[in-house]
Amino acid sequence: MSKGIPRKHKFFTSAKGDSPAKKLLIHLLLIMASVIALYPFLRVITISLRPGSQLLSTDLSLIPRDATLDNYRTLVFEKDFVIWLWNSLVVSLTTVIVGVLLSATAAYAFSRWDFPGRKQGLVFLLTTQMLPPGMLLLPIYVMVVRLQLFNTYTGMILAHSVGAVPFSIWLLKGYYDTIPRELEEAALVDGASRIEAFCRIIVPLSTPALGVCGLFSFMTSWSEFMMARVMLQKTNMFTWPLGFQKLLDQFTTQWGVFSAASVLVAVPAMLLFMYSSKWLISGLTLGGVKE
Repeated sequence: MSKGIPRKHKFFTSAKGDSPAKKLLIHLLLIMASVIALYPFLRVITISLRPGSQLLSTDLSLIPRDATLDNYRTLVFEKDFVIWLWNSLVVSLTTVIVGVLLSATAAYAFSRWDFPGRKQGLVFLLTTQMLPPGMLLLPIYVMVVRLQLFNTYTGMILAHSVGAVPFSIWLLKGYYDTIPRELEEAALVDGASRIEAFCRIIVPLSTPALGVCGLFSFMTSWSEFMMARVMLQKTNMFTWPLGFQKLLDQFTTQWGVFSAASVLVAVPAMLLFMYSSKWLISGLTLGGVKE
């Protein structure tokens, strides 16, 4: 072994690679990190199952005594939670569709064509990600009001897309750069149009990156509060972050119902992460290296 390469300790290596001790240490650390990350969420589930007389209990058991679903029943049947959840799903899923379509086509143009202002446009898109969201609130509000989209789903979708599209363009542009141009040129020679080559070749090959962009767009819109607080005044159009305010009274807080709502709104995001996990790592890393 050369002098410049440090020798690994035998405790961490074996003839077949990592030693059992190292693997055990890694698994213990991962288990500890998982417990630390999951414990607060489990406590929220515990509070949501407590009856009203035990909300201030200091009992640390995960399943409380006399566990009940009354908080969930109250939330679904006595509150407007279903309406809040439906409004959030409509806005978030539409933001995903709009954001992915705009990002995919814009990133393709930045990747494949050299036009005046191309570099400046990429720098401008990157600069928008450095601005705090609060700085964009006033100009977006003025734009939405002038377009007569105040108190509408369309205005909310437009506002959320403004925050999601620039990052998605940069991510997809880097991913498109890794796809050989020869694949598109072969399709063009066979008689396909530029749009057909994009839809039949580039889009299928970019599924991991498109999945990551869709996930980012969904999360940007799903839990957004500040834009919704300014642009939505009708209670029947409230998204769930706004609806949660109605569970917080001036003198009392319905902690059991609030915890039940927190558990339920986490379900769509968890399902989406589980479904898109197969694309998440590859979509974030493959676009970072240009072959």
